[in-house]
Amino acid sequence: MSTRIEDYALIGDCETAALVSRDGSIDWLCWPRFDSPACFAALLGGPEHGRWRVAPAGELTHSARRYRDDTLVLETDLETADGAVTVIDFMPPRTVESDLVRLVVGRRGSVPMRMELIVRFAYGATVPWVSRLPDGALRAIAGPDMLVLRTTVGDFTVSEGETRWFVLAHAPSHLSPPKPCDPIKALSDTEAFWHEWAARCTYQGEWRDAVLRSLITLKGLTYRPTGGMVASPTTSLPEQLGGTRNWDYRFCWLRDATLTLLALMDAGYFDEAGAWRDWLLRAAAGSPSQLQIMYGLQGERHLREWTLSWLPGYEKSIPVRVGNAAHAQRQLDVYGEVLDALHLARSGGIASNAEGWALEVALVRYVADVWGQPDEGIWEVRGGAQHFTHSKVMAWVAVDRAIKSAEQFGLDGPLDAWRTLRARIHADVCTHGFDASLGSFVQAYGTRELDASLLMLPLVGFLPPDDPRIRGTVAAIEKYLLVDGVVLRYDTTRTQDGLPPGEGAFLACSFWLADNYVLQGRYDDACALFERLLALRNDVGLLAEEWDPRAQRLLGNFPQAFSHVGLVLTAMNLARAEAAQRKPAAQRAATDLAAREA
Repeated sequence: MSTRIEDYALIGDCETAALVSRDGSIDWLCWPRFDSPACFAALLGGPEHGRWRVAPAGELTHSARRYRDDTLVLETDLETADGAVTVIDFMPPRTVESDLVRLVVGRRGSVPMRMELIVRFAYGATVPWVSRLPDGALRAIAGPDMLVLRTTVGDFTVSEGETRWFVLAHAPSHLSPPKPCDPIKALSDTEAFWHEWAARCTYQGEWRDAVLRSLITLKGLTYRPTGGMVASPTTSLPEQLGGTRNWDYRFCWLRDATLTLLALMDAGYFDEAGAWRDWLLRAAAGSPSQLQIMYGLQGERHLREWTLSWLPGYEKSIPVRVGNAAHAQRQLDVYGEVLDALHLARSGGIASNAEGWALEVALVRYVADVWGQPDEGIWEVRGGAQHFTHSKVMAWVAVDRAIKSAEQFGLDGPLDAWRTLRARIHADVCTHGFDASLGSFVQAYGTRELDASLLMLPLVGFLPPDDPRIRGTVAAIEKYLLVDGVVLRYDTTRTQDGLPPGEGAFLACSFWLADNYVLQGRYDDACALFERLLALRNDVGLLAEEWDPRAQRLLGNFPQAFSHVGLVLTAMNLARAEAAQRKPAAQRAATDLAAREA
């Protein structure tokens, strides 16, 4: 059986990342970028497909791990009958080369250790040529890739007070071997980098530790050269064990734009928010009809999907996919996400320019032509286009945010035509997207199926949270999609999405439900659900894409940016709600009146 998804921890250098298991094995690493072919792919196959393990030679009696304070430096305590060691894993902030450093510190007794390094480029398929360099380092080379391992030991024993080190570096194979780094100085530099970054967090609420860990994770998933943020550093970790819902998430989704911007700005990270906004503008530039739902780290558009037939998949979940065919789908909601994100950035004081506004005007012009057409929707279904309610609502958001930007910032636009279009889309959704017999909005026009994306309607301002149609929708989702305290995206046994039924609960949807509770004044329910979701994090505070209520374990790609964005935003919404409750009654009434008038 494979190592459970929650038994991994993340390390990274803001350009790539690795997953480290509880027993000290690095089973997933793509170098030099998140989307590069893996050097270690044991996660999706086995040790023969590449891994790096530094662990006691004898049987473990105990293990524990943690991140060093507010950093991405991982410490794993390993104990045997002979003694105890701590393995320290980290990736220093990127300079010219990319390094992965492992330190083994003796804490008690004398522990025989074994280092095992199996390098496989091209997702576990290519065996490299290994040679020894004049300085004693080992070099593995094949095609465009080169790894160099420098260390003081092979199989070794660590006694109390001793430290052994390993440095694995990547470089293009046509260049000279990367220069050695000082592992102890690299540790100090890495800690300083993360401590400085974490100190900028402005959130000081009840759940600061959880929020800051999520923010550090989001920073770790950011591709520093461009500001893009990958949805996850992994591919093909299944949404259903043994199933086919296995997707490559090492790309940047436009859909994440608004919520990611909001989370970063609310926490005080305006530089990162600005870099993400700039990435968004570059990626979206061009003909509005060619806007994609996702792009590569540098804005690449061709993300061809293919399968790795030589990998058996995580717990035999196949196919293992590279690339994502959904990049070619029509998903109308992304226009709303882009316009919402750009309006949010403008409102947050992130400087904009005339070129950016011209793009927004062009996007709204295109939405006016296509909003009434069917699409594949937010969940990227592969069962054909439908008139998804959420997609229509986000088309409304696109027009609404353009109107608000024009009104609030004095920007030029055909406001009368936009207001007419906004009202027309709103009326269409309320007429065709609401089922009176259910008392709820539905997944798509002409169906009676529910969808967790409907929880976004009050969050984007389409209808107020106390509207009976919104209350009915929340109640219906609680009744039919809430399982084991978490929310399913939709019922895969009833919805024809083009895939076999069955998957876990999408964790971001559960945070959306908690946000709805906050809006409806159900503070205690929101806190209870939030605490339930916090309890699903692994021991180092990480969340995957989904939770399996039956198997009681995390599923999907890991760690998942959208889950951590949801955690950050819900914590901040709860903090604001609690602060509002503490206000004197007269002040609360004045605030409520001002909000209604706004």
